[in-house]
Amino acid sequence: MNHESGLRGRSFLITGAASGFGRAAAVSLAAAGARLALGDINAAGAAQTAEQARAAGGEALSASLDVTREESVAALTEAAMRAYGRIDGAFNSAGVLGPMGPMAEVALSDFDRVMAVNARGVWLCMQAQLRAMLAAPAPAGGYSIVNAASIAGLVGSPMLPAYTASKHAVVGMTRAAARLYGKDRIRVNCVCPGPVETPLAGPLFGSQSYRDMMMARQALPEFGKVEDVAALVVWLLSPAASMVTGTPARVDAGALA
Repeated sequence: MNHESGLRGRSFLITGAASGFGRAAAVSLAAAGARLALGDINAAGAAQTAEQARAAGGEALSASLDVTREESVAALTEAAMRAYGRIDGAFNSAGVLGPMGPMAEVALSDFDRVMAVNARGVWLCMQAQLRAMLAAPAPAGGYSIVNAASIAGLVGSPMLPAYTASKHAVVGMTRAAARLYGKDRIRVNCVCPGPVETPLAGPLFGSQSYRDMMMARQALPEFGKVEDVAALVVWLLSPAASMVTGTPARVDAGALA
């Protein structure tokens, strides 16, 4: 069975929806007939994604979202519940790259900012989503939460120490929640992309030395696209992945093979 056939009429919340993985996943879910609540600190970008989602055949609402603020996270969660009556799944995609450089030279304020968005933000979003899910019986195939991690959450990235720390935290939170809430039929996974040219990764891809280094590490001869990551996210959110939980799923062209 096509896994997208199990998504029609289901409601999903997506953070970081203004661009990149969040936008690509939103459009793919909408094309499968899903209902979406889209949030991003770039409210205009989130609204544009909502327009694209509706054009693809889904329902969509959008709102400004600051994932570091509990009240902002609660507002989007409540908007989704008011509009759709439930949240069947979520993709927590909001994130920042942070400064490049050796650990000894990274300012504490930069470290705090990266951890606030990438780690605290996922924590707050998961808390709100889990509470909403626990309040209602699970749908067929269960609930699903997917977090955006990175291969930097599985190995050390020496020139992105704050980002690496934050993505290791995302992998850890994903595994902990999966172990605890599986009995409630809530699956929790994360996607770990390798090099993908997105607005977030733009500063990295601007360096030819970075591109050459990462290409040399890959098994496949090309960099991934946002649609490659979105395809995995959509599958993990679908009932077709009903036995997959606690998994940091790599989309890295074999970089960690």
